[in-house]
Amino acid sequence: MKFASSLLSLASLSSLVLAETHHFQWNATYLTENPDGLAEVSDIVGCNGAYPWPTINVTKGDRVVIDLYNGLGVANTSIHFHGLFQHHNNKMDGVPGLTQCEIPPGESFTYNFTVPDQVGTFWYHSHSKGQYMDGMRGAFIISDPENPYAEKYDEERVIQLSEWYHDNITTLTKSFLNVFNPTGAEPIPQTLLMNGYMNSTLDVEPDKTYLLRIINVGGFVSQYFSVEDHNLTIVAVDGVYVEPNETEVVYITVAQRYDVLLKTKKDTSKNYAMMQLTDMTMLDTPTIITANVTNNLQYDASNGWPEEIEVDIEEFFDDFWLTPVHDYETYDDYDHQITIDVVMDNLNNGINYAFFNNITYVAPKVPALGTVLSAPNDTVSLQQAIYGSNTHSFVLQKDEIVEIVLNNNDTGKHPFHLHGHVFQVVERGPNYKTASDPVNYNESAPYTPRDKPMVRDTLYANPQSYFVIRFKADNPGVWFFHCHIEWHLLQGLAIVLVEDPAGIRANETALPEDWKDVCNSCGGHVGNAANNSVDFFNLAGENVQVVNLPAGFTTKGIVALVFSCISGVLGCAAIGIYGMADIPNMEEKVIQDLDIDERKLLEEMDEQDNLEESNSSSGRYSDDGANGKRFSDDVNTTSKRYSDDTTPIQEYHELEDVDKKS
Repeated sequence: MKFASSLLSLASLSSLVLAETHHFQWNATYLTENPDGLAEVSDIVGCNGAYPWPTINVTKGDRVVIDLYNGLGVANTSIHFHGLFQHHNNKMDGVPGLTQCEIPPGESFTYNFTVPDQVGTFWYHSHSKGQYMDGMRGAFIISDPENPYAEKYDEERVIQLSEWYHDNITTLTKSFLNVFNPTGAEPIPQTLLMNGYMNSTLDVEPDKTYLLRIINVGGFVSQYFSVEDHNLTIVAVDGVYVEPNETEVVYITVAQRYDVLLKTKKDTSKNYAMMQLTDMTMLDTPTIITANVTNNLQYDASNGWPEEIEVDIEEFFDDFWLTPVHDYETYDDYDHQITIDVVMDNLNNGINYAFFNNITYVAPKVPALGTVLSAPNDTVSLQQAIYGSNTHSFVLQKDEIVEIVLNNNDTGKHPFHLHGHVFQVVERGPNYKTASDPVNYNESAPYTPRDKPMVRDTLYANPQSYFVIRFKADNPGVWFFHCHIEWHLLQGLAIVLVEDPAGIRANETALPEDWKDVCNSCGGHVGNAANNSVDFFNLAGENVQVVNLPAGFTTKGIVALVFSCISGVLGCAAIGIYGMADIPNMEEKVIQDLDIDERKLLEEMDEQDNLEESNSSSGRYSDDGANGKRFSDDVNTTSKRYSDDTTPIQEYHELEDVDKKS
């Protein structure tokens, strides 16, 4: 037993000795690029003058140090390391308003952390106002010396999927959060990218097995990924190993990751299509220029580009049925239940927002982590109120089992991500998009929980449906739970979990000086959500959401209605006056213009009538044969009476022509 303990200690010591420190110095600047070949974009966010951003490759146990300089000039920035737990290092989670302040232009910030207990496929991205959709994102790969699938593949490849816009996030946000977009329709992307470009090539060799690390680094649409005539075997999701499951199609929402095995063919005479397909059900106005993109799985460059193929998107593997390889503690019950209902609606300024339980997230003036650490004592730090009215914060106790019930009352899908944890998926309702009303979770209804439920950090909710997840509050920190569609996060679809405040205060390492400096340059890092460090329960001046639309008519509405009614009445009066005005008789005008003796003309007409009556009795005029009515139209009769079959009107026009010629 002592020998075994010694071996374990030696192994731990050797892993520490072998751990590396990876030091990066990054300068974020704007570049001009043409990622899709359709349009040059002049405000792509690049790293050290290059695009796309680099992939970080480390090994379990390594340290990562990134010195980030904000060279953007006009925009703040930040970096979040998506999926990393950041144990006892919450200040490195990279979320403005929660765990740090945004980095202003011309300032630097150092991210410094280790990755002691996680392996797999992750990514990093700006967490500042959707900025990563302009290109500030990259893959973060943690190699595992004990990978259970290491013997199953020969090489690895990283595949980053995203949508792409020709306008930057600032321009798009101005048109999105706008009174002229009252329904909250999301901007439609122009196309899809793979590894930063459209129509990308992935070189492979014959008769090999590749591990494809697929990441959806986009900010909006889910995608279907499929490779022509090749099956994909899912072996991990979101950094969690799963039992192998073979599929033809992978459905991947933004922020999710899938590790799949792909076996290449022995024959190299053909290249194959790698298809990206947009989930079109997520688009309110589906006018995307290129909804499906063909990439090249290239065996031989001389084979040429593969043709686009049809993909049966109904064949994707439902991730609910994935089973973790390793044993996780299964949470059969909960200690703390949080029920949140998703609603999209307008506020008093006419803009469409997103809500959990009628609250739309608004960032505090002081990062919530700063509020925890600067509270006068543990008792105050446990009070939910000090974190702000519109941060929608929930205080969690140490080690309690937390259940989140999410009812999606919206008609669209939403992928939700939990920072600082993976969670177990207890239940997910089916797609109820065509139902007349949303179907919410009914806790009393029977269901059969899985023995080993799926575990991951990002999960989508079906339209007008629900899901239920559970996790253990064993990682002290301030953690975000939010929709990872960036448009919806901009609308406020998020809550804050303040997990074990006393544990944060006891275990969080000291705040570095640059952390404090960045915050002090934009407001401060101590005090409650309103930046009040004297009275933590006085929230006067805090950031809050726009007021709700009042019941009934507003003053503006009443004024608009009154003027609309006045305009309507005036319009009707104008039509009536015009309609009752005298309309000139055309025949009288013709007679007047031709200077015809009207009395003489009437006498001639009477004589003609008498002649017609006498001829009628002798059969000169015949009935029309269809309805027995005699042809007696006044105008036509007048034309017949006029000599030489010329009407007064015709003669009038002839005289006009003569005048014009002369």
